[in-house]
Amino acid sequence: MEAAALATKPIVKVAALCGSLRKASMNRGLIRSAIQLCDESIEGMTIEYVDIAPLPFVNTDLEVDGTFPEPVEAFRQTIRGADAILLASPEYNYSFTGPLKNAIDWASRPPNVMADKPAAIISAGGGFGGGNSQLHLRQVGVFLDLHFINKPELFVHAFQPPPKFDRDGNLIDPEIKERLKQLLLSLKAFTLRLQNKC
Repeated sequence: MEAAALATKPIVKVAALCGSLRKASMNRGLIRSAIQLCDESIEGMTIEYVDIAPLPFVNTDLEVDGTFPEPVEAFRQTIRGADAILLASPEYNYSFTGPLKNAIDWASRPPNVMADKPAAIISAGGGFGGGNSQLHLRQVGVFLDLHFINKPELFVHAFQPPPKFDRDGNLIDPEIKERLKQLLLSLKAFTLRLQNKC
């Protein structure tokens, strides 16, 4: 009976996109840490990292008879199948990154596969910790019809002591890990609420 009850519990599937293409990116490290947290201590939630590097630049000439190039179609199918979206982006020139904008633009091509999904944003960097990138992502999210959680927020001031990441971009700060966990729990609860499953 207990096994049957566990089997019927909803699983929140999250698609995670990173705006930085570097392997040692701190923002990608935040996503790796989020995946690990879900595996170890957040029941009923899974995160899939979605690599946006293979996506070509948006060009509607590449859309033929309502179809997209193979990497774009695979990306869109993954986003379509997700219950929620997790976006991680450093701040470039007071905004989020070009690769992430490109991915979002492909996702928004009709039919918009991000529409009506709950979402959360995390960022790491200097200065405001990626705050301007988060602000612009929220603005773009209005058009995409994404529903962002408001609290908690996570801006990681990556270059202030104590060290937050190792040389490979892995998150090593326990306080930031706990804050990330709280953000993920908030995203899970919000997703289930929107789905009327809790």
